[in-house]
Amino acid sequence: MTQPRNTPPQTSTTDHLWERPVPNIGDTSSAAQRAETLNGWAYPTSAQAALRDIITSRRDVRRFRPDPLPEDLIQYILESAHLGPSVGHSQPWRFIIVTDPSTRDHAALMAERAKIAQAQNMTTDRGSQLLDLKVEGIREAPIGIIVACDRRAPAPGVLGRATFPDADLWSCAAAMQNMWLTARAAGLGMGWVTLFQPDELAQLVDLPQNVEPLGWLCIGWPDELPPSPGLERRAWSKRLPLEPLIMRERWNGSTPAPTSHLHAPDQNAHVATYDEADLLLTAPGSLGKLDIAINKIITAGRINFTTATLVTACADHPVHDLGVTAFPNSITRVVAEAGIAGKAVGTTMAAANGFDSIIIDCGVGTSSDSSPLTAADHIHRPTGPRGDIMHTDALTPLDVDMLITAGRTHGNTLADQGLVLLGEVGLGNTTIAAALTAATIGIPAHKAVGLGTASDTAMLERKTHVVRAALERIGLPEGKKAPASITSAELLTHLGGGEFAYLYGLILGTAEKSGIVVLDGLATSIPALLATREEPGVAAYLVAGQASREFSHQAVLQELGLEALIDARFRAGEGVGAILGATMLLTGLTVRRDSARTA
Repeated sequence: MTQPRNTPPQTSTTDHLWERPVPNIGDTSSAAQRAETLNGWAYPTSAQAALRDIITSRRDVRRFRPDPLPEDLIQYILESAHLGPSVGHSQPWRFIIVTDPSTRDHAALMAERAKIAQAQNMTTDRGSQLLDLKVEGIREAPIGIIVACDRRAPAPGVLGRATFPDADLWSCAAAMQNMWLTARAAGLGMGWVTLFQPDELAQLVDLPQNVEPLGWLCIGWPDELPPSPGLERRAWSKRLPLEPLIMRERWNGSTPAPTSHLHAPDQNAHVATYDEADLLLTAPGSLGKLDIAINKIITAGRINFTTATLVTACADHPVHDLGVTAFPNSITRVVAEAGIAGKAVGTTMAAANGFDSIIIDCGVGTSSDSSPLTAADHIHRPTGPRGDIMHTDALTPLDVDMLITAGRTHGNTLADQGLVLLGEVGLGNTTIAAALTAATIGIPAHKAVGLGTASDTAMLERKTHVVRAALERIGLPEGKKAPASITSAELLTHLGGGEFAYLYGLILGTAEKSGIVVLDGLATSIPALLATREEPGVAAYLVAGQASREFSHQAVLQELGLEALIDARFRAGEGVGAILGATMLLTGLTVRRDSARTA
């Protein structure tokens, strides 16, 4: 029996509970303790109220007493800054403490010059109002601190900056907030001055190249005790009401999110999985990426799975006639018939592990009048014309819809029976997979195309030409993702094939019943990516059995957010990587069910 969706996993544990290993360092709490006292990390109400008072009374101070500051107090403020959050724990902040009168004079002159320049770009009234404001205390404050961001580390090498390259600057701003609150709590005033040309300020204190200043902080004993922000008191601006600034789910007035009928397990299921893992005698995560995949299966309510089914979808493609494969078209039928007999590499490997195998005829032979695989477990052959993708569409919309529906129905049936392993057989389908990959993730044709079995350089060039021409035919610029207005079913019509459409439906059908799909190579992974393109929740039910040698497969797995269990340079197809991955997964599930639990 499998578990209902989104319920805490049930495990077969023994009566004996073992002593929980409690680390001598770090977090010593257990999941059970954290669940029992949700607010156990909270500070006393008095401390929370004090923090709120500090936040609400923080001011941008502009007038200071000249009295010196104790060195230990300056150090204390900088220590608070250094405790701030930073992207990738990079700690990019650098602090230049300035007390030299000459440097302060230069900085004050630069600020005055910038203030006048800014006023000249405003309306007359607004500019006059700015000139009347005291916006800096560079000369009066006993010290100035320039907070600079050291950006010399390349962004891709810092966790989090490859996608948000300015996160290092935001980290420095967070450090400055820590300084501000600490200074306010200690009774000090702090003012942030940004009336500088950044290059001039950097040159003033000899900052190296790619170390950027965020301004000048004036710090000292305040010579004003402002009850509210200075610019608000001077009618420069006022604090906005909070409510219009809070939005739910999407920006106000934007188009609602598309309706999704397929969702990942909810947060309760995820937390229940981690709570259960916390009871294990072996530390969570000790099995590496296998543990990650096992958590996904358990979260879907499938901890009691003990077997798997290999589904091999077979089809031929007219693109074969464009010279993109080294073998004759007849080989698809030969391999498929060997699979039916249980003698192909995929079905042999499945049988060796006690897994069922199902062979699907999705269009073996390149025309509708080709003879079907009469001994196949299921026959869902296109009835309309099929094209070579370079000159005409691969399939008709009716055939794509038929194949998707058949696959989806089959997935609904298989979801409760065990892991669903994907395999495929089809001469020329690496070119189809490359075209779909290029269209879906927006990589150039030459990167999407792989050598394929027994191919040579000339064949690789022909495949690249075919993919490039196919993209051009459907009006898709090379290197650009297909827009969301082109559905996955339409991409399958333009560029796909019978096995791709069927596996696309199979993945959707399995996922919507909370089943687990184990992918093999590129030709099984691209239907999964097309499925997540329409229903992102599908990704929660996918596991990558292997990473094949093609660059495009690595790119597709990255788009799916998956890390393959095996990287052994397989190129057999037929579900080999999915089968071997499944043996690891089922072993891991047994370990989770039967290994020792702690008190």
